[in-house]
Amino acid sequence: MSKHFLVSKTQEGSQISFRRPVKADGSDVWKLVAACPPLDQNSMYMNVVQCDHFAETCIIAERDGKIIGWISGHIPPESPQSLFVWQVAVHGDARGLGLGKRMLKQLLGRPACRSLRRLETTITRSNDASWGLFRSFARDLGGTLSDAPHYEREAHLDGRHATEHLVTISLPRHAMRIAA
Repeated sequence: MSKHFLVSKTQEGSQISFRRPVKADGSDVWKLVAACPPLDQNSMYMNVVQCDHFAETCIIAERDGKIIGWISGHIPPESPQSLFVWQVAVHGDARGLGLGKRMLKQLLGRPACRSLRRLETTITRSNDASWGLFRSFARDLGGTLSDAPHYEREAHLDGRHATEHLVTISLPRHAMRIAA
C-alpha cells in the first residue's frame, strides 16, 4: 500500500499529500508542534509513540516533502464511537488553505473511523483558531457542537493551565460518507 492516500493541489499549484504517520516522523512532528504556538509541546518521545501506535487515527499533510500539517488523535477504549483529537498543527506557511478541516475529513474517511458517531477535543477559551476550526467543521458536516468544562484549571491542572473545554461534535451518518 502506498504511504500517500490523497494528493491535492493548492492555489499555488503545489501538491499536498495526506498520509498516516510512521515512527520516523516523530521528530519532525515535534518540531512542527513547537512552531505552532499556543500548542502545548509534548516530549519528542510522545510524538514518536503517537506516530507509531496511533497511526490509524493521526494524519500528516506534506508539501514538497515537508510536514506542514499534523493531527493527533485516538479512539478512547471507553468510548469506541468517538475520535478524540489531541492536537491540530498547521505550519504558518500553510495557513489559510483549509488544511485543518481537510485533515479532519481525511481522518474520518479512514476505515478505522467509519463507525464513529462523535468527534471530541478539548479547547481553552482563549484558543480562537481552534474554536473557529471545530465550529466550521461541525457546520460543514451538519453536526451539532456542544462544550463543557472538562479538565479544569484548579481541579485537574494544578492551576498551571487554563481550563480545557470538552468539545463534542455529532457526526451524522450522511456526513461520514461525504468525509470518505
